[in-house]
Amino acid sequence: MKLMILGGKGQLGRDCTKVLNETHDVMSVDLDELDITDVSEVEAVAENFRADVIINCAAFTRVDDCETEQDLACKVNIEGPGNLAVAAQNQGAQLIHISTDYVFDGSKRVPDAYTEKDDPNPISYYGVTKLAAEKAIRRITDNHIILRTAWLYGIRGQNFLKTMLRLAMNDPKREIKVVSDQFGSPTWSYRLAQQIAKLIKSGGQGTYHATSEGYCTWYELATDFLDKMDVPHSFVPCTTEEYPTPATRPMNSILENQRLKELGLNLMEDWKTDLAEFVHRFRDRLINEVREGQT
Repeated sequence: MKLMILGGKGQLGRDCTKVLNETHDVMSVDLDELDITDVSEVEAVAENFRADVIINCAAFTRVDDCETEQDLACKVNIEGPGNLAVAAQNQGAQLIHISTDYVFDGSKRVPDAYTEKDDPNPISYYGVTKLAAEKAIRRITDNHIILRTAWLYGIRGQNFLKTMLRLAMNDPKREIKVVSDQFGSPTWSYRLAQQIAKLIKSGGQGTYHATSEGYCTWYELATDFLDKMDVPHSFVPCTTEEYPTPATRPMNSILENQRLKELGLNLMEDWKTDLAEFVHRFRDRLINEVREGQT
């Protein structure tokens, strides 16, 4: 099967390329190589490669910047996926689009999780654009998978864990405030790539949630990660109100992988299990990246 991955240089895109290359013919491209906001360019590349599946890992994910750069957010997060849906429909290909917990408002009481049956209600412009993309894809092509995930981390690219590691290593005695009243499920990009591979093999369609099992706060994630890394730190819990940001975040980002479980397709592990495996595999590399100024 021929697969085209958009956002190939990002943390999920690279893990998808690594996992899917084992069993498929994969072409991986990034936003600097293909302008997904140009429908003619997208269609030309898709037609030339003749992809069976197009996987969109590309997005404008800087949540706070989406509030001030709304035109760019619309182009990348709405127009781009719409163009990919058109190209997929015209080529007879399936589109797999990565979406987010930010399509929900987070008003459910913890530990209640959001399922695929819950009505979206975004509270940030980033969430608005991601929901608009979902609607556009459903309108354009039936042959799609919309995969909502949350709190993604991996060895490639920048993410919350790498930021916390850098701050702790640069000054372990400095008190760093970390939000302790937002809840979600930290999700390893490599495990998500494996889940995508299983979905492709299953021939599934529609909307799915795919996050790690269990949940925690950002503070709990940061402290658990640094403890596993055996790196001294001085993190202190704080409230969302104490750490204001331009974009409003959902207080509850817990997603339930209901459809994956109903269909016997769920591969996602407990978040602590995956975090331990991540640290086991990459501790030395992560430490060296900080020392060399790469993180």
